[in-house]
Amino acid sequence: MPKSLVCFGDSNTHGTVPMEDIDDARRFGSDRRWTGLLAQELGPAWQVHEEGLPGRTTVHADPIEGEHLSGLAAIPIVVGTHTPIDAMAVMLGTNDFKARFGVQASDVAAGIERLVVTIRISCKMFGRPQPNILLIAPPPILEVGCLREMFEGGQAKSHQLASYLANVVRRHEVDFLNAGDHIRSSEVDGIHFDADQHARLAFALKERLAP
Repeated sequence: MPKSLVCFGDSNTHGTVPMEDIDDARRFGSDRRWTGLLAQELGPAWQVHEEGLPGRTTVHADPIEGEHLSGLAAIPIVVGTHTPIDAMAVMLGTNDFKARFGVQASDVAAGIERLVVTIRISCKMFGRPQPNILLIAPPPILEVGCLREMFEGGQAKSHQLASYLANVVRRHEVDFLNAGDHIRSSEVDGIHFDADQHARLAFALKERLAP
């Protein structure tokens, strides 16, 4: 029976193409987004489940785009849907840097820490096996293109996230990958990943999950 990997994230797990304008809703095909490429890299020994929702935050109900975007609210549903889970890769935090939330990098890391705790509690409450958790720090954002105003002030903060997440990793003894060591955000919109970066991330994760 293949191992189960759940990839829990936002538009960069969904595979959103770097946006030319605010109404651009294109998505890379499964053969080009990192989740699909990772499934190919891992082969039949793993089953990869995509749980990427554009706009998803760590713990915030978005006052403009909707309450459903809180990752915290979705965790019990996702865990219950895919259990038993062998590994869960969590890559969130980018949308928390939207100007509307007004949070610091330490707040974003605290939100991700709450997700880790919630995953474990959700499993313990219902007697489900605990998955290995891999936290992925998204690469720093750029304040460019059609999303520049939405993320104003977020670029500098996003550079601090990986170091704060390292503390979360030590406290909870989870795995960690700093995606910024391997990939960069697109210069088109400063948030999403170009196709070649999806491929690089898939390879880095394959090396981490099945070296």
